[in-house]
Formats: sequence, C-alpha cells, structure tokens
Amino acid sequence: MTIQVSRRGLLKGAGAGLAGGSLGALGFGGLEPAMAAAVRPFKLAQMRETRNTCPYCSVACGVILYSLGDKSKNARSAVMHVEGDPDHPVNRGTLCPKGSALLDFIQAETRTKYPLHRVAGSSEFKRVSWDFALDRIAKLLKEDRDRNFVARNGDLPVNRWITTGFLGASATTNETAWITYKVVRSMGALVFDNQARV
Repeated sequence: MTIQVSRRGLLKGAGAGLAGGSLGALGFGGLEPAMAAAVRPFKLAQMRETRNTCPYCSVACGVILYSLGDKSKNARSAVMHVEGDPDHPVNRGTLCPKGSALLDFIQAETRTKYPLHRVAGSSEFKRVSWDFALDRIAKLLKEDRDRNFVARNGDLPVNRWITTGFLGASATTNETAWITYKVVRSMGALVFDNQARV
C-alpha cells in the first residue's frame, strides 16, 4: 500500500516533530509528571498505607491500599486509592486493567462481606456467623469423607477421597500454598486444583 505525501504535508509533520522534540529536550516534557509527583504527597498525606496482594489472577501482584479514617476519631475507615507497589518484585508498581479497577471491586455494594447460608427448601440466604459457617463446612466435609473414603483397592492401600474437590487460591505465598497442599493431600483428596487454571 503506497501513501501519497505532499511536500507541504511532509514539512508540516517534520515541523511538528521538531517542535515536540525541542520542547522535550528543553525540559518541558516532564512538567506534567513533575506536577503529579509534587501534588501526590499532599493528596495521600493523611491516609494509612497498607500493602496487600491483588486477588485476581495467579501472578500475585503487590498493591498498596490507601485508606482514610482513623477509628480514634470515630471515622469509618474506607479504602480511597489503590496503586501498584513499586517495591514488589513481581509487578514493580504496575497493574493490569483488572488490578487497576480494584477500588471498584473493594467498594462494590454487591460484594459478599460475610457468610450467608440458605436452608434447604428456602429461597433466600440468611446472614450467619463465621463460627457457624466454618463449623458447618467442617461437619459436611467430615461426613462426606467418612462416607466415601476408599482405604484399600483389593490388597493395595490407596487412601483416596474423590467425592469432594478443593480449589486453592492463586495469590498466596509459597508457604501458604505448601500448607494448603499438605492439608488437602493428608485428607486423601485427589480432586485438587488451583484458581490460576480456572
């Protein structure tokens, strides 16, 4: 494909490029970043900084959450700003579009913030305590494992439990992943996957 460029168009493009390059060379190109860097400390001065891990994919990027509200002043603490952690070895301060939208995820009204339970036959969920939720999960897991655990296949010991599956988190440390793997495998569970593959 050939593009027709007139002499006038060529001179206009070259002149604009030269003007932009000259402004950058003279130091005017860094005004906007310099202004943002100067304003930023004042914008986040009263906020509490908390380092965390992005919950989305298996990359486990580091994020910094800035929250406003000191409980001693009876102010409700709320996350006001999220950015990539420049000291994190994985992402070095960058975030993908999902990570950049974490603030919307945190402040979403539809986000589940506490355990819910739906009684069999009911059409609505009711809020329950964490103790109730964890005890119920443990009870149901124990019942299923006792009912379906296979200790032997003929004379061969197999110690397997295949009726319940486990899904591990992907944004965890090596230590947490190791403990999760050991706990799940020690129960004899064979159906075990990671959220990163989902």
